[in-house]
Amino acid sequence: MPDQDQLLVEVDGQRLRVSNLDKVLYPQTETTKGEVLNYYARVAAALLPVLADRPVTRVRWPHGTGDMSFFEKNIPGGTPRWIERATIVGHGSRGGGEKVTYPLLRGVADLTYFANLASLELHVPQWRVDEEEDGRSEPQHPDRLVVDLDPGAPAGLHECARVALLVREELAREGLETVVPVTSGSKGMQLYAPLDGSRSSDDARELARGIAERLQKAEPKLVVWRMTKSLRPGKVFLDWSQNVAAKTTIAPYSLRGKDRPTAAAPRTWDEVETGADDPESLRQLDLDDVLERLADQGDLFAPISAA
Repeated sequence: MPDQDQLLVEVDGQRLRVSNLDKVLYPQTETTKGEVLNYYARVAAALLPVLADRPVTRVRWPHGTGDMSFFEKNIPGGTPRWIERATIVGHGSRGGGEKVTYPLLRGVADLTYFANLASLELHVPQWRVDEEEDGRSEPQHPDRLVVDLDPGAPAGLHECARVALLVREELAREGLETVVPVTSGSKGMQLYAPLDGSRSSDDARELARGIAERLQKAEPKLVVWRMTKSLRPGKVFLDWSQNVAAKTTIAPYSLRGKDRPTAAAPRTWDEVETGADDPESLRQLDLDDVLERLADQGDLFAPISAA
C-alpha cells in the first residue's frame, strides 16, 4: 500500500514522488515543504539559467531549519537517471584525487526532486563544466566574478550598500560595467559581473583581491580585506576568495536555511543607493517578496545569467 503522505506527480514530463507536503520546514513562519516546492517551481525560469551547467552543492534541512543540516555534494542514491550529472576529479576543497559526482539541474522536475529532499540552499561555483568525457567533467574558466560583502556586527546591509557603490566604481575601472547586486538572504550582499572566459579562477580571485585591498586603504574604517575575524566588527569584509575555483556561493534566487524563508535576491542599484543613505530602507527578502518582484520587475539577474 502506498504511503498516504506521498504523491506521484508529473513535472515537465517526468514522474516523481513528493512527500510530507504539510511538513513545516521553517518553524518560525510555519512555512511548509509544499510552499517550498511551489516557490522553486515558480522561480525556476529565473533560477535555472543561474544554475545552468554548474555543479550544484546542496544544504539540506531534513527536519526543518530548527534542526540539524548538512552539505551534500555527491548526488544521493536513488536519484532518477533523468537528472544529469558531472563527475569532477581532484577539484574539491580537500584536493588530491577526490572524485565528486554533482547534479546538474536542468528543469523544474530537477528542482522539485531536490526540494523534496529539503535541499533548501543551492550553491554553485562561478564556472561551468564542459561536456563529460571519459566519465569526468572539467571546469571551464569562470564566466562571472563575485564580490561577497560580509558585514561584521554591528555593521549590516546599510554598510554593505555603501561598500557596494565603491566596488561598482572599482569594477568599472577594470572594464566591468555590468554589475548586479544581490542581497544574500543571510547578513550581507554579493555583487556579480560577467566575465568573457579569458581569465582563470586565479585571475578572477586576484582581481577581486586587488579591489578589496584598494578599498581598505581608501576606507579603512569601513572595509577590511583580510579574513582575520578580529578585524571585522563594524566593517564589511570583501570576500575575494569566493572566486577560488573550489569554492561555491549561494545561487541568486535560492532559499536560505534561516529562521524565515529568506532568499538570495537580485536588487536594483536604486535600492542600493537608497540603502546607502537610509539604514532602514534595505532588508533581506523572503520567498513571497521574490515572487512578487519577479512578477513586477522581471529577472534582474538576467544580465549576468544570460551573458
